[in-house]
Amino acid sequence: MTHTQPAPSSQSIHSSVRAEAVHAVLERKGGSVWSIEPEATVYEAVAKMDEKQVGALVVVSDGRLAGIVSERDYARRVILKGRMSRETRVEEIMTGTVLTVSPLDDVAHCMRVMTEHRVRHLPVLDEHGELVGIISIGDLVRSLLLAQAEALEQLTAYIGGKYPA
Repeated sequence: MTHTQPAPSSQSIHSSVRAEAVHAVLERKGGSVWSIEPEATVYEAVAKMDEKQVGALVVVSDGRLAGIVSERDYARRVILKGRMSRETRVEEIMTGTVLTVSPLDDVAHCMRVMTEHRVRHLPVLDEHGELVGIISIGDLVRSLLLAQAEALEQLTAYIGGKYPA
């Protein structure tokens, strides 16, 4: 597992939009984290992703983050390789080196990590290394859209003379 560190002087994606922290994104979406064990079959993992309507599951072994398995892993490492999902175990296809973020990291940092490493999901670990959530690219886009709408509303109020003094 690899925890990413924010670049000290990096410019935010949208400097005019406030940088929301990951903990705020998790509070809004809810803290549900769907997981699976490494010994489970890929079929069980895909069925659980479908049931929970998510694109990835964290893989947990002995209460610790062991990896992440996504629809992309299924497509590339099972379907394209001609493997059988009922006979293949999650640990055989999961991504074991997982990029993680902290609840204190901001949305812009997470978007940079996702873009640079071409991932769509980031598990969130607290200061003790405990799994507290997972964020997706969709969660981050939602956050940016909300921030842009808020900024637009404030600018409109300011132009209309309704901005608080």
